[in-house]
Amino acid sequence: MRTLGSPFFALLQQAEGGGAVPDLGTGLVMPESPVSQAVLGLLLLFSVISWGIILYKLIIYRRTTSQTRQFLEVFRRSSKFSEVQAVCRSLSESPLVGLFQSGYAELTAQLRQPGQPEPAPSPAAPGARPTVRSITAVDRALMRASVVEVNKLERYVGFLATTASITPFIGLFGTVLGIMAAFQGIGQTGSTNLGVVAPGIADALIATAAGLFAAIPAVYFYNHFTHRVKVFASEMDDFAMEFLNIVERNFT
Repeated sequence: MRTLGSPFFALLQQAEGGGAVPDLGTGLVMPESPVSQAVLGLLLLFSVISWGIILYKLIIYRRTTSQTRQFLEVFRRSSKFSEVQAVCRSLSESPLVGLFQSGYAELTAQLRQPGQPEPAPSPAAPGARPTVRSITAVDRALMRASVVEVNKLERYVGFLATTASITPFIGLFGTVLGIMAAFQGIGQTGSTNLGVVAPGIADALIATAAGLFAAIPAVYFYNHFTHRVKVFASEMDDFAMEFLNIVERNFT
């Protein structure tokens, strides 16, 4: 406690002795060192881009959740795949739309024969029901579409992981350089007075604080968005199985 309190008592002694107490407020807001300013500028750039991605993804994922719910209602209520296809353009933010369109295109290509009725999720007459040539090909089409949709959902999220991992080290780098400069100042002046030491150390520690300020939100939202992508991927897997069940039940 004596060691920790010595800077505070030194400031009191300076104030009681009429000495000027160093003004640390300006230094805490805007460091004087060019290296610290460059580090803070880089950290600010990472932080601004990260928050832009966070806000963008929050809006996109909210819209995706809403449109996925609407698409499932239409899909389960419709009696023909063409009815579902008609609403796909208005619900394009849902990843299930991409899966459906890919599976529907593959199914249509296999059933496109003269005199064959259009694909529908209800059985046709026993003698005229079309049959799909390869259910595995439909499954592969759905898998390819699922990979594409997951990549779309994960777009830009990786930058948050980069920000979370690299900004604390950038801040630490700025802190180390700042402390080195502070000790060089002590060596040049030959004084360990708090008024000489404190501004340089405070200037150096701002970089660490800025690095944590940029990293903490990035870590939180990266984990949050990763969980949301896993939920969307699970919904796509469920939809793919539901689509394949309808195809197998009605076209094989």
